[in-house]
Amino acid sequence: MNILVLNCGSSSLKFQIIQTDLEKIEKDADKQLAKGLIERIGSQALVTMQATGRPVVKHAAPLRDHRSALDHVVKWIISKDSQIPEIQSLADIHAVGHRVVHGAEHFTKSTIISDEVIRGIEDCIDLAPLHNPANLKGINAARELLGDGIPEVVVFDTSFHSTMPETSFLYAIPYQLYRRHKIRRYGFHGTSHRYVAYRYRQLTGKKPDETNVITLHLGNGCSACAIKKGASFDTSMGLSPLEGLVMGTRSGDIDPAVIEFLSHKEGMSMNEIDTLLNKQSGLLGISGLTNDMRDLLAEANDHQDRRATLAVNIFAQRAKKYIGSYLAEMNGADALIFTGGIGENACRIRQRVCANLEWLGIEIDENLNKEMTGGKEGEINTKKSRVKVFVIPTNEELLIARDTARCILDSLNNKS
Repeated sequence: MNILVLNCGSSSLKFQIIQTDLEKIEKDADKQLAKGLIERIGSQALVTMQATGRPVVKHAAPLRDHRSALDHVVKWIISKDSQIPEIQSLADIHAVGHRVVHGAEHFTKSTIISDEVIRGIEDCIDLAPLHNPANLKGINAARELLGDGIPEVVVFDTSFHSTMPETSFLYAIPYQLYRRHKIRRYGFHGTSHRYVAYRYRQLTGKKPDETNVITLHLGNGCSACAIKKGASFDTSMGLSPLEGLVMGTRSGDIDPAVIEFLSHKEGMSMNEIDTLLNKQSGLLGISGLTNDMRDLLAEANDHQDRRATLAVNIFAQRAKKYIGSYLAEMNGADALIFTGGIGENACRIRQRVCANLEWLGIEIDENLNKEMTGGKEGEINTKKSRVKVFVIPTNEELLIARDTARCILDSLNNKS
């Protein structure tokens, strides 16, 4: 089964084509056929596409919306120029899997798309106004362009965290606000946390109910997750992706009184404050330079820039605090797992996060830590560390493809 995986942002479209089925999932033999990214949709878009094992293709194209962007992708996929031997025509794309950020309490698992499902996603827009509308653009474009003959599945970032107990997901505000408006912690990056927990089990031979780990997804967006007996028990992101760890441009945890204080002192509107906390804060806000951790580490180490150093240290300290709190909640953990662009590649960040955690049983090997970059997977802890420390590259697209295959095949089996 050749599955087109789509992840749509407000002005971007990221895709992969993955060949998978139940047998391939069981044998971990899925095959990536192609991948690509279209940026700056709505103007002269930047297009990057690559068939696996072939040179990268880059060009610009005037793509006014997500439908024209997806049309551009599909035409390339089925053309001879793509050099994808497994796909010769549109009939060789067997299904589409979509990433959607927020499913609220409507959706606790991946599901086949229908008009009712789309209405449910629309109902969640208030909870994810920056993400769900963009995700819907991709869904609508695919349905319009590909038609009803190709089944489509939606995979939600929030669904993995639907197993959290009330003690983890409820805020200490009047309970009727949860009842009326479903104000609670939902959590995000669920596909990433779920995937690396799966890979941890593959590497260690553990069963789901033996999986007690803390996962750190560190990238431009960051979140921590406590996974107890294979299920999400607690996570750092909340009602929206703003809560929790310090991120590239998001503040993470702040005192809610800051919002009223800024409104009074700066005369800022709620929209302006929302923009400040989501797009002007985090690493960018502290450093005043950039949200790119690679540049901040260079400025901190090579030029001794004080604010770059401060941003890096605050980033690491916040992650450290969540590790400690989750170890307390879970009564310990068997492993700490780093993933995401920063988690997978920034050995100096991993070292800072794990520094002085020996009392909690976490100690990393300096040489192993330095070696673990560029997509490598494995342990970086010392032999005497009571808690294993892993670097596991995430693969959210693969998880989406697998969920898509499972949903479609389950539906066919139920019909038969």
